[in-house]
Amino acid sequence: MSPAPSFHVALLPSAGLGHLTPFLRLAALLVHHNCQVTLITTHPTVSKAESDLISKFHHSFPQVNQLHFHLLPPPHDNDASTKNADPFFLRFEAIRRSSHLLPSMLASASPPLSSFIYDMTLISPLLPVADSLGVPHYILFTSSATMLSFFSYFPTVSASLPTLNDVEIPGVSCIPRSSIPPLLLVPNSLFGNIFNEDGPKLTKLHGVLVNTFEELEAQSLEALNGGKVVKELPPVYAVGPFVPGEFEKEDQRGAPLKWLDDNAKGSVVYVSFGSRTAMGRNQVREIGEGLVRSGSMFLWVMKCKMVDREEEEGLEEVLGLELVERIKEKGLVMKEWVDQREILDHEAVGVFVSHCGWNSVVEAAWYGVPILGWPLGGDQKINAEVVSRRGWGMWKKDWGWEGESVVKGDEIGEAIREMMNDESLRIKASEVKEAARKAISVGGGCEVNLQRLTEKWNKF
Repeated sequence: MSPAPSFHVALLPSAGLGHLTPFLRLAALLVHHNCQVTLITTHPTVSKAESDLISKFHHSFPQVNQLHFHLLPPPHDNDASTKNADPFFLRFEAIRRSSHLLPSMLASASPPLSSFIYDMTLISPLLPVADSLGVPHYILFTSSATMLSFFSYFPTVSASLPTLNDVEIPGVSCIPRSSIPPLLLVPNSLFGNIFNEDGPKLTKLHGVLVNTFEELEAQSLEALNGGKVVKELPPVYAVGPFVPGEFEKEDQRGAPLKWLDDNAKGSVVYVSFGSRTAMGRNQVREIGEGLVRSGSMFLWVMKCKMVDREEEEGLEEVLGLELVERIKEKGLVMKEWVDQREILDHEAVGVFVSHCGWNSVVEAAWYGVPILGWPLGGDQKINAEVVSRRGWGMWKKDWGWEGESVVKGDEIGEAIREMMNDESLRIKASEVKEAARKAISVGGGCEVNLQRLTEKWNKF
């Protein structure tokens, strides 16, 4: 029988599956390390997928406390700049605006909290909340350690951004202007405002947790913890790779897995651009054309709307009847949510065409699947460079951000053929997979860092 948990940690994720999923995986990890966990869930969620995943998580982990954090409604004087803004960024802002409601919710936690871990997008409003609780507080940085180095260093160069070509991060790498998240270059964007406000306050935290591991980002982790990037930065803990949890599994073996069962080992291209990325119709059709031209079998998760509740168009409406008929001969196209972990774990999958959102990158590392990166926004070019430098994938730097141009089908097909025929990528992917498994084993980096954290919390 396991001993009773001796410390209590509260977790507060932000909006979107890219932020929620790593928090739930961290919560599961902490439960397995004999920690009492309280998960603070914001209401309402933006997407149905978020609500469904939270429900599945609590069904799998009934011992995790759930606190419902009901957000304040938007102010009546919303300015025009927010009317067409990203709904997930608007939810970031709503959580920040409602943060003053948290102290009374958390002060009554039983037993008293030993630690508070919150999302990277919530630093400024939650610092006073954490201070009022009087407990060690951390952020979970839901991107790469390399992106954390950029986030940390950015305040030193932000004033010169209009004329800045490259960002040379001490001890890490040079980030070209073309890889800087586009919204940082847009005056007064919600994302840019959060980034600029929160970055300088990293030094006020007790630590930063990152879903990465030493063998994947050794240089960035060494620079961050060695004071090369920011001298006063608190400890950065590599606590990954987060292992996809059983709570993410579908109840029944679905159509994608049954379809994959009929294909040879390593013969299928899996295409998914994450839970939020919506592409224009012209680009979507070029992707379909490229997949057909690649000559490979393919499984394509198509997304045409940013929010899943708004997905209404059928495949024929999006792709046209002729292309749909050609696709049927070579692939399976889905417009529903899929269990990505089971797809990447299937031996038929040989290449993953990905936007390089960090959760997808770490999942591909965990399952040893080579990545053809197609970064479309945000941190994704910086993450794609992590993959490229580690050697288990590549990305086409001239394809640009989403909306800058339409990448033609023949280019896409040629890139896929190049990936599928590159045996060295498969060898490197297997090495990364082995390193990922080692990181969470006894004596591995993840275990060592978690031990350091839990010893601090136990003493509190």
